This record gives sequence, C-alpha cells and structure tokens, in this order.
Amino acid sequence: MSNQIFLRDIIDDDLDIFFQNQLDPEANHIAAFTSKDPTNREAFNAHWKKIMADSTIINKTIIFKGEVIGNVSSYYEEEGRPEVTYWLGREYWGKGLATMALQEFLANVNTVRPIYARVAKDNIGSRRVLEKCGFHVIEEGKWFANARGQEIDELLLELSN
Repeated sequence: MSNQIFLRDIIDDDLDIFFQNQLDPEANHIAAFTSKDPTNREAFNAHWKKIMADSTIINKTIIFKGEVIGNVSSYYEEEGRPEVTYWLGREYWGKGLATMALQEFLANVNTVRPIYARVAKDNIGSRRVLEKCGFHVIEEGKWFANARGQEIDELLLELSN
C-alpha cells in the first residue's frame, strides 16, 4: 500500500473510528471547539446523520496505508462562508498526514475560494497545517471552547487562491 493519503466518501463503519478519535482527552483539549460531551454516542450519531444528509456539507474519510485515520469536511457557517475542518487520530499527528489530507481536499474536492478555517490560537500544530496549505490569519477573537469550559482565543484563517 502506498504512503499517500486517499480521500473517499464516509461510510457508516468509519463513524466508529471517528468516535474513538473524539474520545481522546488530549485531542479534545487541543481542538478546543468540540461537542459539549464527546462521550455521548447518541449525540455523535445524530450529529453525523445530520451532516451526512446535508448536501451543502462535503465529508471525506482520510485513508492512509489502508487505514481510516480521520476525516476532513467543509461546510457553510452562519455568515455563509465556506469553512474547512479536519480531525485525525492522535497516533497520526506530527507525520505530515493532516497537511497531505487537507492539500488533497483543497486541490481536488472543494476548490471554492476563498475558504476559511478556525483554530484555537494555542493549537500550533493545526495552525501550521493550515499555513502549509496556504491559509493566513485574518482575524482573532474569543469563542467558548466546550473542551476547556471557557472562552479562549481563536484565529480565523483564509485561503484565497
């Protein structure tokens, strides 16, 4: 099997892996802007059922060496701007895989520009992924982070071309 990233449509079996990834306390802390209760499988299932049925949301599973390692998605936020988000299992962090997956997604799946991303200001790893993919910070603000139980600094980044 190749060392390349492959993106495919999400299938129901992927959700078990996504849920396991979401249970990681360190990943939740770093991601910050998570569900209120990442251990609630019913809420998780309802969320994924809703977003998978929404034709305006693009969801892809990230495959590496034949294994499901995470997901990448884009959606339209409240102001009508397209945003991208991703989540990989912690065992895959720091290997360049998030960058490869996001590059693939932006080049071949969602080519709409401008497109935006949000990240906790102290989430250096995710910010680096976004910047390697061409995003740049355009705004800073404070948002409530469920995983931390408080407002934290958040960055809004833009990819314009």
